[in-house]
Amino acid sequence: MDANFFDLSDDTPVYVISVAAQLSGLHPQTLRQYDRLGLVSPGRTAGRGRLYSTRDIVLLREVQRLSQEDGINLAGIKRILQLETENLRLRDEVARLRGEVTMMRALVRYELPPA
Repeated sequence: MDANFFDLSDDTPVYVISVAAQLSGLHPQTLRQYDRLGLVSPGRTAGRGRLYSTRDIVLLREVQRLSQEDGINLAGIKRILQLETENLRLRDEVARLRGEVTMMRALVRYELPPA
């Protein structure tokens, strides 16, 4: 049988709040607070219950680490997470644009007559 029979990714919301709390080492109320503040935004069930992904669990642990070990307040953590997300988006865009430039240069070389 295929190891990933259900075709789940790290972004697939599968953990109810009690399991997510246990996996992250946080209290369920802390997870609710982080959701309200927009630090971690879990998926929702049809009944509006929270469902967390593996990526959410990792993010919950990172929020806790930044708060406990680095002493950063939740507003600061939210800003850090926003900047990290924007940084990743910009890196992806730069990589895409570099690919386009490479392709355009190859096309220009191909279409120019020899000197």
